[in-house]
Amino acid sequence: MLPVRVLVVDDSVVVRKLISDALAVSAEVQVAGTASSGAIALAKIPQLNPDVITLDIQMPGLNGIQTLTEIRKLYPKLPVIMFSTLTERGAVITLEALSLGASDYVTKPSNSETLGSAMEQVQRELVTKIVSLGSRRTPAGSPAPVSTTKRKLGSQRIDILAIGVSTGGPNALAEVIPRLPQDFPVPVVVVQHMPPLFTRLLAERLDSRSALSVQEAEAGTSLEPGQVWIARGDYHMAVGRKGTDAILNLNQDPPENFCRPAVDVLFRSTAQTYGANVLGVVMTGMGSDGARGAAHIREAGGEILVQDEASSVVWGMPGAVVSAGAADKICPLPEISQEIVRRVTSNRGRPFAAHASVRT
Repeated sequence: MLPVRVLVVDDSVVVRKLISDALAVSAEVQVAGTASSGAIALAKIPQLNPDVITLDIQMPGLNGIQTLTEIRKLYPKLPVIMFSTLTERGAVITLEALSLGASDYVTKPSNSETLGSAMEQVQRELVTKIVSLGSRRTPAGSPAPVSTTKRKLGSQRIDILAIGVSTGGPNALAEVIPRLPQDFPVPVVVVQHMPPLFTRLLAERLDSRSALSVQEAEAGTSLEPGQVWIARGDYHMAVGRKGTDAILNLNQDPPENFCRPAVDVLFRSTAQTYGANVLGVVMTGMGSDGARGAAHIREAGGEILVQDEASSVVWGMPGAVVSAGAADKICPLPEISQEIVRRVTSNRGRPFAAHASVRT
């Protein structure tokens, strides 16, 4: 397979060299060129025909947001990865970029890091994302048919909605959460792979657009119907029981699937705590986090929806669930909220059977 061609855009010559040198170690990636400004990047795109662009947010002249807006007008399908600072301002602008069509983001190494550690961080985070996003533009044969595992469903009531998502997740959540009605009868728990600070700002952004209350998770919070909790960055989130109440638990146990928070941790705990009364949803994301957790939910009698490939930025996570035979239905993104509401509101008269608490 041909290497993924990348255009690196950053006003700092030091950062351009850091990224270029970090990417050079991978045989799967080729730096097609660099640009020191948004205007130069726009001029180089038709010359270089890159598969992916890495784009600095803060640049003189055309900044990252303005450059992204122009790229989306001219090249709506070209993957763009934003290069962001791990600050509140950087996080706010990054979320704005994602809402405007950026495919993903990575955070810049801090100034305190050594050159070696900075290089390692860029290699670890950026190469995988570039290869995953760039491979979607590489011509391939006809996709293999996918199918869901047929089961007789609809007899159990749903008492919790658990959602797992990663790359492309903020936009997917913005499509689903605000469409849930104000009288939504169950709690919603969400794992979005994001660092600290980003998850709080994501919750605030969704809360401002939704009829439901959306908050970043706090340990010990009781799960109430019609409220949404986003897992805190760098903390696993699980649900458990304290007496008869369902509560949120947070921990910093080792990452799973290289992720913390991890979807598998959340999904396992919902299956242990709620048994068959769980609806799990896996949407766009890189990797396979959520596949094992989805299997736990189905083994307990719960249901699993996944986002389809065509509407996913990356079909890694939902595709892994389908490949494992753990999906009950595959839905395009615009139909997921409607399918959630249909499944959750049916069988509301059936009693909830309490299950053993999960240990976290």
